Amino acid sequence: MPFKISEEPLDPVLLKGGLEQASSGACVTFEGWTRNHNEGQSVSLLEYSAYKPLAEKEGARILQEALERFDIEKAECSHRVGSLEIGDIAVWVGVSAGHRGPAFEACRFIIDEIKSRVPIWKREHYQGGVTGWINCESPKNEKGSQPL
Repeated sequence: MPFKISEEPLDPVLLKGGLEQASSGACVTFEGWTRNHNEGQSVSLLEYSAYKPLAEKEGARILQEALERFDIEKAECSHRVGSLEIGDIAVWVGVSAGHRGPAFEACRFIIDEIKSRVPIWKREHYQGGVTGWINCESPKNEKGSQPL
């Protein structure tokens, strides 16, 4: 289970167990939590949506890139979809390696690439009933304009 889209709450203890092995001297994990504010607005609930087949394929590709680029032993990531309460874990990344340096670097690489490349969309529900989609811009082509 290197990359997974989950409708169930993420259990970091269970997820971390998949990284343990005798040859590892370091484990670095990242938990992305839902927070109660964004850009001056009070957030009461978040919804995550994904195109699961493509999200899992691209997520697996990112983990494979991390394994090839950094001196690490294992890498895993899970991302929630559905309605999340404030304080829930939205995304979890874990890396094990022989040493801490590559583990930290790979973990940072993975979360940055997941946020940039994986088709997962976030909708925030604000106090007062207003909602808004976050980071749902259309990709730009080489000339910097929006595709049609």
